Amino acid sequence: MTATTASLESARVVVVAAAALDGYANALAAAGADVRRPDTAAAALETVRSEPVDCLVSGVDLPDATAVDLLANVRDESPTLPVIVAAADGDETVASELIGAGVTDYLALPESMEGSVEPGEAAVEELLDRTERAISTARRTETRRERARRFDAVFEDTRTATWVLDADGTLQRANRTARDLIDADAGPLVGEPFWTLPWWSAAEGTMADVRRLVETAREGSFGNAVVSRSASLEDPAVIDLSIRPVRNDRGTVTSIVVEGVDVTDRVALERDLRRSEELHRVTLNNMTDTVLITDEAGEYTYVCPNVHFIFGYTAAEIEDLGTIDDLLGADLFDREELAETGVLKNIECTATDKAGREHTLLVNVREVDIQGGTLLYSCRDVTKRKQREEALATLQETARDFLYAETHEEIASHVVDDTTGVLDLDASAVYLFDADATELRPAARSARMRAVHGPLPAVGADGTTLVGHSFVADEPLFVDDVHDDDRLANRATDLRSVAYIPLGDHGVFMAGSTAVGAFDDVTRELADLLAATAEAALDRVSRESRLREQDRTLQRRNEELTDLNRVNETIRAIDRAVVRAETGEEIDHSVCELLSADDRFRFAWIGTVDRRTGTVEPRAWAGEEHGYLDARPFTVGAADGDPTGRTAATGETTVVENVADGLRDEAWRTEALSREYLSAVSIPLVYNDLSHGVLTVYAATRDAFDDTTRAVLDELGETIAAGLSANERKKALLTTSMTRVEFAVDDPTFVLSRLARRADCTIAYHGGVRQTDEGRYVFVTVEDAPIDAVAEAAAGLVAIDEVRRISANGSSGGDGAPGDGDGGVLRLRLTRPFLALELADHGAVFREATADPDGATLVVEVPDGIDLRKVTELVREAFSDVELRSKRTLDRAPDHDRSARVLADVTDRQLEVVRTAYYSGFFESPREHTGEEVAETLDISPPAFYRHVRTVQRKVFGALFEDGGVPLAVRE
Repeated sequence: MTATTASLESARVVVVAAAALDGYANALAAAGADVRRPDTAAAALETVRSEPVDCLVSGVDLPDATAVDLLANVRDESPTLPVIVAAADGDETVASELIGAGVTDYLALPESMEGSVEPGEAAVEELLDRTERAISTARRTETRRERARRFDAVFEDTRTATWVLDADGTLQRANRTARDLIDADAGPLVGEPFWTLPWWSAAEGTMADVRRLVETAREGSFGNAVVSRSASLEDPAVIDLSIRPVRNDRGTVTSIVVEGVDVTDRVALERDLRRSEELHRVTLNNMTDTVLITDEAGEYTYVCPNVHFIFGYTAAEIEDLGTIDDLLGADLFDREELAETGVLKNIECTATDKAGREHTLLVNVREVDIQGGTLLYSCRDVTKRKQREEALATLQETARDFLYAETHEEIASHVVDDTTGVLDLDASAVYLFDADATELRPAARSARMRAVHGPLPAVGADGTTLVGHSFVADEPLFVDDVHDDDRLANRATDLRSVAYIPLGDHGVFMAGSTAVGAFDDVTRELADLLAATAEAALDRVSRESRLREQDRTLQRRNEELTDLNRVNETIRAIDRAVVRAETGEEIDHSVCELLSADDRFRFAWIGTVDRRTGTVEPRAWAGEEHGYLDARPFTVGAADGDPTGRTAATGETTVVENVADGLRDEAWRTEALSREYLSAVSIPLVYNDLSHGVLTVYAATRDAFDDTTRAVLDELGETIAAGLSANERKKALLTTSMTRVEFAVDDPTFVLSRLARRADCTIAYHGGVRQTDEGRYVFVTVEDAPIDAVAEAAAGLVAIDEVRRISANGSSGGDGAPGDGDGGVLRLRLTRPFLALELADHGAVFREATADPDGATLVVEVPDGIDLRKVTELVREAFSDVELRSKRTLDRAPDHDRSARVLADVTDRQLEVVRTAYYSGFFESPREHTGEEVAETLDISPPAFYRHVRTVQRKVFGALFEDGGVPLAVRE
């Protein structure tokens, strides 16, 4: 392989118009070149743009451009890329244009080669040689440029000031960093000797150092020096100069390069380091911890200057003592363990100082390699801390003793006994505060306190004494010499340093010494801890005392609650009995038997109030009666009578806490005491303002009926009355025989009579009353008067809150407009109770009422088993002028029983909705009012109205067709 082919190996050559230069391209490939063969100038230009190319060879005439055009475009992309143009002839015009466009080489090929597939060897060699020279020249040029760029990059390094000197040492160039070091323009300085320039201090020594460096470089050697940049600055910079010669190919020095680095910060750091070392030495000389370094034999290689702080010896005296074992003791640590871990911390040991005092030390041992030393010992004196720990241990024992103390005096004694172990003070005392006398009294004192101070009198809780001031101000006092304080009460005392620490609201702790200034920080802290522990113990004793008192109170209350629970159990049993009872008599007897079964109650009975005789007649009793009910009558409202008569008169509970009080004033008390009735209570049996008699209970102890028991029994009375009312209503529903009673009533206050007189019409009530929180609703039928006129009259009555027209005779239908005739149905909301509700509570049914301007007639049905006399009394109490017109016995038909059961299964609201719909003509055909109109009357939504109607219809049909209703065959 020739030199030419060697230089072309791996070269990237683009040959344009490969058809004309095919032989040349093949020769390049054979020489190892990487040949690209685009056919057009555009393809060649794209190759140059997209790939690295070492040379471009082109013919003159290309399919899409001339060689001149291609050359111009290539130069726009790469000014240095070698471009060779091969022509078939030596056209000077073309050659001139190509040279003007920047062609690298122009070659005229022999005529025979143009278009020849196999060019001549000489022509190929010529073209290859020129290609190789062009590539080599371009590569050398690029290398020189790269070196120049590298030098420029180094030269313009912003971190380094660089100067270029001629071989004689005069300035040739300076980079920006160097120029920025001076205020003057660097241009006029070119050609001046480097050592005379303003970069350097005018001091003769600095200029001489720089000149010596330049002379060293001129001789061909490297030089280095550190110089001051300017002596005129307050803080002159320091420059580290490096200088080196630049030689040509013959080894002659042609120039000199100088580099300068500002090392001012480094010099400052070195200065700070020296200062830090000095500070370290000062610290070691003054810190209380001591550092020692030894070799493996224990011989000292370094002794900290402050060794006297712990041991009292100088460094020289320590070395004279012998090895480290003589100072800290042998077998201080395990050498193998140290080798494994590298450091051992907090080894506790004891050492004796020069004065013979024993110190507790914590020693850290570390492996090192410092100037022949291998073991470093750092020693810390923890003697005071050790003493503090021992004091805290004693304080902990004291705190445990406090746990078993039950009085303040015991705690005071423990404090005095343990003061010596905690504070190393043997004179102590504790004052406790007497709130009644408002003074502090000594509760405990040590024997040493008695010896050096004498008696301890009680002192006032004020600021006139040191003890009193500490307590009132709640402020600890640590007095270095109590004889200097005007508040010292006993001037004959031998105490000097005394501490007074308040124990909260309980008193003051006092401890002292005959030495002046005996309290250091540790002693003060321990004294505060001891006082705080004692205060907490005193708080505990006070709290436990209060808790014991609370326990006694709670025990008393628990006993009361136990009694109440027993009463409640009895009440619950009575409630169950009332619910399960089938008759009123069963309720009465169950109540009396369950109450008398409680050993707190001796006797119980229930009586009925007879208004005719003015007495209370017994109807059920249980317990130890012993003829008490026959001993004397129970008169209603008698001033000296049994509490039963008083309750019957007032309708309120009557309690007699002690039957023995006023024994001679009331005869019944003698009868009661003779039967060991010591207290009594009478409870009215009232439900919905309806009285069912009086329950009276007698107890075998005084004050057996407290407020809570009374409240429970009051609720029991209402429960019993409710059960009796329910039983009467149940009896009324189940009986098939009844008495129909008709009354004539002439009472102007009767609401129906008042309305009939005002509207001059007849008002009829045919049953159906509903009671809500808003009032009582009744339906009435109007005759002989326009319905609107009657509604207007009703709206003017105070006894009627609201009037609604349900239907009108002769109405046009669904719009609710009045018709041609008189009468209709109204719904009235009454402000006062209606007799029908009270009669229902007694099992009677207010069947009808008809009122006109002349009076009113009432029809009431009383089932068998219901006291007719009681019903009559209720009617007479409700109206002022009542006459019984007739009374006859009726038998209910089975269908009536079925209707009663249906109505019992229908809610009040459902019954009201259906009754309103009925009176409104909703069930007529055609309907007088639509469901929406009835719903509006009732203030409910139409869906709710229809739901209520369907529910009642389903229940009615269920009673009709099920459970023995209508048989399968239809009845005629």
